[in-house]
Amino acid sequence: MSAATAPSAAPEKTEDERLAPRSAVRRLLGRPELGAVVGAGAVFVFFSIVAETFLQWSSFSTVLYASSTIGIMAVPVALLMIGGEFDLSAGVMVASSALIASMFSYQMTANVWVGVGVSLVATLAIGFFNGFLLTRTKLPSFIITLGTFLMLTGANLGFTKLISGTVSTKTIGDMEGFPSARKVFASHLTIGDVDLNVTILWWFGLVAVATWVLLRTRMGNWIFAAGGGADAARAVGVPVNRTKIGLYMAVAFGAWISGMHLLMSYDVVQSSEGVGNEFLYIIAAVIGGCLMTGGYGSAVGAAVGAFIFGMTNKGIVYAQWSADWFKLFLGAMLLFAVLLNAWVRKRSEAGK
Repeated sequence: MSAATAPSAAPEKTEDERLAPRSAVRRLLGRPELGAVVGAGAVFVFFSIVAETFLQWSSFSTVLYASSTIGIMAVPVALLMIGGEFDLSAGVMVASSALIASMFSYQMTANVWVGVGVSLVATLAIGFFNGFLLTRTKLPSFIITLGTFLMLTGANLGFTKLISGTVSTKTIGDMEGFPSARKVFASHLTIGDVDLNVTILWWFGLVAVATWVLLRTRMGNWIFAAGGGADAARAVGVPVNRTKIGLYMAVAFGAWISGMHLLMSYDVVQSSEGVGNEFLYIIAAVIGGCLMTGGYGSAVGAAVGAFIFGMTNKGIVYAQWSADWFKLFLGAMLLFAVLLNAWVRKRSEAGK
């Protein structure tokens, strides 16, 4: 008779902390845009106190418009930064897009929409050029896009003076297709007593699409992986080169929208437009929680960063402070927002 054997003890269950359920509060604290939201609240309260007209609906629509002109570019720039790269040509590319559409429409055709289409193709080609050169040469994006920035700056001035004889383009306001193009890129919507520029809809639409891509698609995983570690991402099959080229073309698409708004708003375009704005787009993305090293950030955060910039920009005007101190105060407010953003993020990471 064999001795009865005692049943072996059940193996102790081990829980993977990555699979552990997280509360809604912890998920909220882990969002990259949390610090920007807190900073936006602080800036909003500040200007609500010091500027009486800041809380009026007409003032708020102006703030939203100023935010949208930055936000349309800040969103794709944020995606590019999450992917680990920069684009210093983003600002001047806006002017290039507008100049191409204006000069092609005036010189080559009688319909503005043809120039708008040619401008889209040409601007996307500039974005492809940046991405292709980056992935082929392996040079830093700072060098590649700085070269593109200088080339576009010179080309904008040179071609504008060569074709029109001045530093601005000819007016196209009386050409066929201009009214309909203006409705798409520079019209106004009236909701109650509030007048909203259509750029706000473009801005919100880009935020929604970019957020969906980042959080719900395989492309979003590729962007985070490419920015977090390109070599490791390649090792697991992520098409890093195609992802980065696509991100540069997304920045170019944003530049095209901004350029068409610029052209349809004023009929003419100055060749020096947009120079220096690339830093505003990067600042908005950084305020919104994007890391300079890549692999972390969100489109919503970049939108909130642009909103902070819009509130600061217009809030100074509504407070009726001297324009002599404009940039000093603007820099201080932006620095405050960034520091607050970093503090909140550290606190949230410490609480994980």
